[in-house]
Amino acid sequence: MKYVSTRGDATPQPFCDILLEGLAPDGGLYLPETYPTVDDATLTRWRRLGYADLAVEVLGLFIDDIPDDELRRIVEETYTAERFGTPDITPLRPLGDSGILVQELSNGPTLAFKDMAMQLLGALFEYELGRRGETLNILGATSGDTGSAAEYAMRGRDGIRVFMLTPEGRMSPFQQAQMFSLTDPNIHNIAVAGVFDDAQDIVKAVSNDLAFKRAHRIGTVNSINWARLVAQVVYYVAGYLRATTDNDQAVSFTVPSGNFGNVCAGHVARSMGVPIDKLVVATNENNVLAEFFATGTYRVRSGAETHETSSPSMDISKASNFERFVFDLVGRDGDRVRGLFGEALATDGSFSVTPEEFDRVASFGFLADTSTHADRVATIEATWAQHGSLVDPHTADGLTVAARHVADGVPMIVLETALPAKFAATIHEAIGREPEIPERLAGLLDLPQRVRAMDADVSQVKAFIAETCA
Repeated sequence: MKYVSTRGDATPQPFCDILLEGLAPDGGLYLPETYPTVDDATLTRWRRLGYADLAVEVLGLFIDDIPDDELRRIVEETYTAERFGTPDITPLRPLGDSGILVQELSNGPTLAFKDMAMQLLGALFEYELGRRGETLNILGATSGDTGSAAEYAMRGRDGIRVFMLTPEGRMSPFQQAQMFSLTDPNIHNIAVAGVFDDAQDIVKAVSNDLAFKRAHRIGTVNSINWARLVAQVVYYVAGYLRATTDNDQAVSFTVPSGNFGNVCAGHVARSMGVPIDKLVVATNENNVLAEFFATGTYRVRSGAETHETSSPSMDISKASNFERFVFDLVGRDGDRVRGLFGEALATDGSFSVTPEEFDRVASFGFLADTSTHADRVATIEATWAQHGSLVDPHTADGLTVAARHVADGVPMIVLETALPAKFAATIHEAIGREPEIPERLAGLLDLPQRVRAMDADVSQVKAFIAETCA
């Protein structure tokens, strides 16, 4: 299988090449030339599989340049009960008779759904770099959970350094402590004066400087890296299979979303033929995506317009992975995508799809809606009182929106974002007490922290990378 760029001006590449490359040379994002498809017989067979075996099957449809035995070894060593707390890996938790189920994705090392893909990505990087005898400097940006998931997945791995950019003062204390308390010599945290989008813009700018990228072996772990996204496809398939008893029944998913990577994996699963009815995008007050799905206009916000909310991992106003969906929406026309995401956004900060293109949005199953601080606090309180289930603020955004769009006879699966321990202040506001912290992370907030502060300046970040790698 080969992968093409959403902007249509890059040579198709095999999986292992785009694994290390991240962003395409033309500034686009990689997608398969065609999506593999699954039939009823395949879905029926998959119903008998545990999570690791299912992951081998799903990933094998997208990866044909890693030997089967090596891919199985990597997957089986990644998805274990010891690492993810349960043999089911991503169990479903029904909320009474509401028709809503929570898919648990946050039982991994950093208590966030990002572990599901990042733990696999770390193992894939180490395998491919070892095979090639090369090293990689990973540059990423995080609004909260991506950074810690990446650092815990990459710490101590041979041939890998991590440079992670964070928006200064915009994460919860727990999220910040998870990252900044790491002392591994291959981990480097950089706090950028600005918002997440400023940090993300720096990552893209460095990735688009092909000379610097190649000279310093720059790769990415943000969801612009296809390998992360395809790992997330697996839990959509698992969620569907566990919520249904036969292939004639469909499910819907509600996905708390900021950067569009998680729900884009659902779009891929649906495009493969997994019976998904609706993909409901739940945003917080930074509702760029909800605005598009209501109007057909995508309008990014400035840092000054980006709200600081109690679901901080969604405080994003430039949804990088949205380009992948638009590529499919406009008939995989790379010139059209380049005009929208390259020229129109650079000139006007927004673009609108045509009425005909907007009419096609419904055929992809997408809906979107917005949750506010008051909504998420009320939902946390109600979910705890009615079901004895404590959820984090991002998952609460998902539950708030899911309740508005659940349909009779169609299970609505809400993807869990993180465990409540990471957001103590909002949990206390909602239920009047602090969430429990897992024993393995007790004392985290008291550890010394190590971070480098910088302006939102590409040249400063490049200089630091060059100095560190010299």
